[in-house]
Amino acid sequence: MRVRTTSAAACAVLLAVTALAGCNRESTADGAGGKVGIDLPRSDSDFWNSYQNYVEKGVKGGEVEALPLTNSQNDIGKLVANVQTFTDQGAKAVVMAPQDTGAIAESLNTLNEKKIPVISVDTRPDKGNIYMVVRADNKAYGTNACKYLGEQLKGKGKVVEFQGDLSSINGRDRSEAFKACMDKDFPGIKVFELATDWKGDVASAKLQATLAANPDINGIYMQAGGVFLQPTLALLEQKKLLKPAGTPGHITIISNDGIPEEFDAIKAGKIDATISQPADLYAKYALYYAKAALDGKTFKEGPTDHDSNIIKIPNGFEDQLPAPLVTKDNVDDPKLWANQLEKKS
Repeated sequence: MRVRTTSAAACAVLLAVTALAGCNRESTADGAGGKVGIDLPRSDSDFWNSYQNYVEKGVKGGEVEALPLTNSQNDIGKLVANVQTFTDQGAKAVVMAPQDTGAIAESLNTLNEKKIPVISVDTRPDKGNIYMVVRADNKAYGTNACKYLGEQLKGKGKVVEFQGDLSSINGRDRSEAFKACMDKDFPGIKVFELATDWKGDVASAKLQATLAANPDINGIYMQAGGVFLQPTLALLEQKKLLKPAGTPGHITIISNDGIPEEFDAIKAGKIDATISQPADLYAKYALYYAKAALDGKTFKEGPTDHDSNIIKIPNGFEDQLPAPLVTKDNVDDPKLWANQLEKKS
């Protein structure tokens, strides 16, 4: 997962061999360079704190020259203000992760007018030009979660799905892909779609009601372990339904995020799997594309040299990075970002 691919020399060699298939670079112009404004979206989760650490290491390592980092704390107003500060300070490119993908359009239009390219991490803005979105394939999240549950349950049973906010691209992609896969490949499984707005207390309350009416639930798909994991495990434990994997009555659970708490739960047999969002690669390629933008490079659709795929979106391009399935078989893999976090006293 962590093969270094940022050097121009490596990319040039690959281009010569594969005729643009590897690096996906369409053309290169002489760039003017400059500083990059980087806004962090929040600091209330292991995932985003880890992303910040990787970004800071990359900046310190000289991958880009950055202005002082800002943190919008999940507040679109703060993000807009931080972006304005970046422009006032002379930023030549901006990296952001807007949590409200609709409300950032005006700021994106302003940046576009000033010819300041934008790299969006994890989320895809609804409108406004984007140089590159750095994001995992969220449809693959839903599809892979469906396949894992369907195979583990041998195509039969009842599954609860905690859907994220369907007004967000991530929630929509995961939900739509999960449903399409279940309908096509596992028609013998009944799915209870529970809208949660990414709120753990809402998920717990709806799960309790669903279990009361359907005590034979044997699978759960959590679209975000960071908010759903602890409330779910607490409820199942309270109802004496938290049984170890491999024992009778165990409810098969797969999650999304790849945070340390999920890994601990997998090791303890409380959940079965998660899909790891690559916090390390999000940071690495956010900086990579910021540097590419400053250098005047452009990209096109197709596979890259870092095991991902660039797609065309209505307002730019998106690099869909790989997100591995994590089970008891590979939960100790040192390449997974959650296993690289520094232990704090």
